[in-house]
Amino acid sequence: MGAALFVLSLSYFVYSYWTVFGVRADGPLRPPAVLWNVVLFSVFALHHSVCARERIRHALTQALGPLERSFYVWLASLLFIAVCWLWQPLSGVIWDVGDARVGGATRFILLFLQIGGISFSVYSAAALDVWELAGIRQLKPAPPEAFEFKTTGPYGLVRHPIYFGWFLIVFAVGTMTMTRFVFAVVSCVYLLLAIPFEERSLRRSTNGAYDRYMQRVPRKLVPGLY
Repeated sequence: MGAALFVLSLSYFVYSYWTVFGVRADGPLRPPAVLWNVVLFSVFALHHSVCARERIRHALTQALGPLERSFYVWLASLLFIAVCWLWQPLSGVIWDVGDARVGGATRFILLFLQIGGISFSVYSAAALDVWELAGIRQLKPAPPEAFEFKTTGPYGLVRHPIYFGWFLIVFAVGTMTMTRFVFAVVSCVYLLLAIPFEERSLRRSTNGAYDRYMQRVPRKLVPGLY
């Protein structure tokens, strides 16, 4: 059920971003609506940040056992659905590449990049272990083993390929409404802020494995650049 809710939340986001968030809103830009959206996503982001802390994870594991990851997935998925559902429309358009006759080629390229971002993120998640991310693998815990981080596929290009795919998903659009733009900026700023904390936690908890991975894959997010 947790895995199904996880897939549902991502599907609902794709639907909302492609359709609802792409509708042009009339009237002046409303600062209270912008603030509401920022706070709304911050609540979702705060859940991720808090639950990722080692002490919180340890406490949840003590209380829930192997269901700790499932609880995290349930809560994160429900919060993400709530963010997409309660996101307020904002008036204004940041850019519009034009209709099919004027900007058809550019719009096609952006759509190709967006679909590529979705595919790249899904492929990167599959390379990790979709069942572990969804909290299913933990229901049958195995003895801990020494491991090394993968450097094949997308994880040989950058250390956070799922985040790279996310940037493509939210920014590679032909019509960037203000509704989409605020969502894209807020979510990507959160990812940029989260990366150093996530990597610090991984370095502490993997007995040098992540340090070795950082040496083999120096780029965090953008292949060849950053």
